[in-house]
Amino acid sequence: MNGSTSAGAGQTSPSTSLGVFSGTSSGGLFEGTFAGCLGPVHSPARTASAADLTRALQRTRERTLGLVQAWQNAMPDLSVPPLPGMNPPLWEWGHIAWFQEWWTVRNRQRHLGTRSASSGADFDVSLLPDADVLYNSSEVAHDSRWALPLPDLAGTQAYLAQVLRRSLAHLQAVQAAGQGVSDEHLYFWRLVLQHEDMHNEASVYMAQDLGLALPPDLCWREPAPGAGAVHEAPVGRSGGILVPEQVYTLGHAGPGFAFDNECQPHPWPLAAFEIDAAAVTWARYLPFVQATGYALPPHVRLAQGVWQTQRFGQWQALDLQAPAVHLNALDAQAWCQWAGRRLPTEAEWECAAHQPGFAWGQVWEWTASDFVPYPGFEVHPYRDYSAPWWHNHRVLRGACAATSAHVVDVRYRNFFVPQRRDIFAGFRSVAVSVTHGASTI
Repeated sequence: MNGSTSAGAGQTSPSTSLGVFSGTSSGGLFEGTFAGCLGPVHSPARTASAADLTRALQRTRERTLGLVQAWQNAMPDLSVPPLPGMNPPLWEWGHIAWFQEWWTVRNRQRHLGTRSASSGADFDVSLLPDADVLYNSSEVAHDSRWALPLPDLAGTQAYLAQVLRRSLAHLQAVQAAGQGVSDEHLYFWRLVLQHEDMHNEASVYMAQDLGLALPPDLCWREPAPGAGAVHEAPVGRSGGILVPEQVYTLGHAGPGFAFDNECQPHPWPLAAFEIDAAAVTWARYLPFVQATGYALPPHVRLAQGVWQTQRFGQWQALDLQAPAVHLNALDAQAWCQWAGRRLPTEAEWECAAHQPGFAWGQVWEWTASDFVPYPGFEVHPYRDYSAPWWHNHRVLRGACAATSAHVVDVRYRNFFVPQRRDIFAGFRSVAVSVTHGASTI
């Protein structure tokens, strides 16, 4: 999840339904067409009740098991090379089970939410011997994961199933006790749901990076016809959205779930700016490549005069109106310099997302902001979610088409090192200056 491991969409309006990205393999995991997001979308998982969380956890597990089967079909020996952007698949799936077990089964303080201990005597032993030395990502170094005596696929699937049954039994007990809407009592189930969704997204981008063929309905939604259209909004000279000068409140406050790096609301003064209404497309990015000789992403090529992209090992025509993807922060900055523009800060991105016509959710978007704590940061029980990664990671905002609706939220701060190209990331840009009337801001 995020850049803290090798592992790390949405709807068109805020919703309390958890069925947006739900379904079965027979009908397609992602039902309907994907048009991305418009405006300040909030994740329904963050305020979900115990009953809704039960259904969401079961549906997310359907996707997990579907990806397990798809990976086995595409790579029977599950032998992934030891690369920085990878994890052994058996480790990934075992870690999902371990994380859920640690926080919602073994943790006797789970009812305390953010006030819970993070380890120690208040945690019971695992259902699986040596689970902690195999799957605790805080303790198990990345490069060592290929040498661990991991359970085989059947053993890993059994562990996943056992933990889910125990976890849901505890969740049902919370509901039966009349605590099924308490933010404290539900905190860890909301956390483990999004954690599993993030690792599922990582399974998708790892498969893309390896050129493995996975079923599209397990991976992402396809853009709906006209998804790139922008609704009426204040428009600048270059077709972007004009955002007025203001003091924006950055950071989460109020009820519901929040990750620790999102908390502590604080005022953030913003000068007026003009920002792209949508992420930069290939039609805008490729002229820069042709004009400068800048390197293409590995999955894009020009073959006999036709631009092509490689999707899960298959070359196909590149949709020039689709957002440019598999770009790192350095690529984004290089394009901005060539185009005479700049990347938005994360505060600008989030503020702009509240403007009419701001379309997002097809690719993660690099910002100009380093991943740093908000003022007054307080670490949550999952202590290694944010704190170890400050300052050397870059913030990305938004979501991509492989992101579960449980994760998609306008406040969500994704973060990776700026060199990463394997994730489904692109960018949008901001005008270097904004002209309003006779004055330049």
